[in-house]
Amino acid sequence: MRGRTARYRSKLRIIADILTVINEEGGAAGPTRILYGANLSHERMMRYLAEMEEKGLVRRVEVGNRTLYEITDRGRKLLREVRKMEEFLRAFGLGI
Repeated sequence: MRGRTARYRSKLRIIADILTVINEEGGAAGPTRILYGANLSHERMMRYLAEMEEKGLVRRVEVGNRTLYEITDRGRKLLREVRKMEEFLRAFGLGI
């Protein structure tokens, strides 16, 4: 990786990415869409979704034979606040 700097995402950035994917899909998304949209491995995505479900940010719902993850009001609130923080930090040349 000569000449390039690796960029690692913080836990908050990954959670925000997952919430953004779900939100942009109309409030509910399947695991495959989240996996690709948030650029995560399956194992890592499932760990994050389990933690987010435990914290009340998303809820797992079964629709027929499909599993979907819905963003909760608490998840929407977190996403709004993260976006505000990002905007504030960008003014100082920083990021999450």
